[in-house]
Amino acid sequence: MNKIVIRTRNAEFTAELDDSDISNAIWLDCPHKLDINMLGCMIFSELPLNVILPKENRTTEFEAGDIAYWPGPGAFTVFFGPTPLSGEDRKPVAPYPMIKIGRIIGDCSALEDAGDRQRMTIESAF
Repeated sequence: MNKIVIRTRNAEFTAELDDSDISNAIWLDCPHKLDINMLGCMIFSELPLNVILPKENRTTEFEAGDIAYWPGPGAFTVFFGPTPLSGEDRKPVAPYPMIKIGRIIGDCSALEDAGDRQRMTIESAF
């Protein structure tokens, strides 16, 4: 598994990516400077990739800390709490099917203060 560091204006998070083509493309092309869009406790940022996206293993159900790739808009996505579609269990639910590619290691609740339309960077970690 490859590791990345996600930096926002207020915090830094280490994450592990799986061994998929999507994850490898993100990791190999680091660093990325992305603009944050927030939807509830979900951050998504446009990050187009030149890889074939699998049709299987797409889901709308996630856990806080999960990292996913949103095929439609080509977006890097991080879930850190309930989203507008969450049920009583308050687990994140995405508005469209996404591909889970990794997970933040440890507490990710500080992402709430990252700020809509702020900058986020993703760097390879060794």
